[in-house]
Amino acid sequence: QVRLVESGGGLVQAGGSLRLSCAASGTVFSIASMGWYRQAPGKERELVAFITAGGSTNYENSVRGRFTISTNNAKNTVSLQMNNLTPEDTAAYYCYARVKAALLLGWEDYWGPGTQVTVSS
Repeated sequence: QVRLVESGGGLVQAGGSLRLSCAASGTVFSIASMGWYRQAPGKERELVAFITAGGSTNYENSVRGRFTISTNNAKNTVSLQMNNLTPEDTAAYYCYARVKAALLLGWEDYWGPGTQVTVSS
């Protein structure tokens, strides 16, 4: 079983910064990718950013240039540095990881419980 735990959410004024972190624990043999989704009230969950084990990254258009995703592969963690936040960034942010628990097992996706980010105007 793999468990993801997020931290770092909170309330910030527009233009401010927050840093989200997520740690994967449990039976982790290999991680293919980690990333962040977010879901605002009344909206569908959307991909914010992800990073592969090889270091390739991808960002949702509205956050590109403001958010930076990074990993510490040795510690199975992923972070999201969020700068110049706007009220439109307000949402619950969810960490995910594509994990293989053992060499001969397939890849499975795991999710954290979410952390709230609220940006006031």
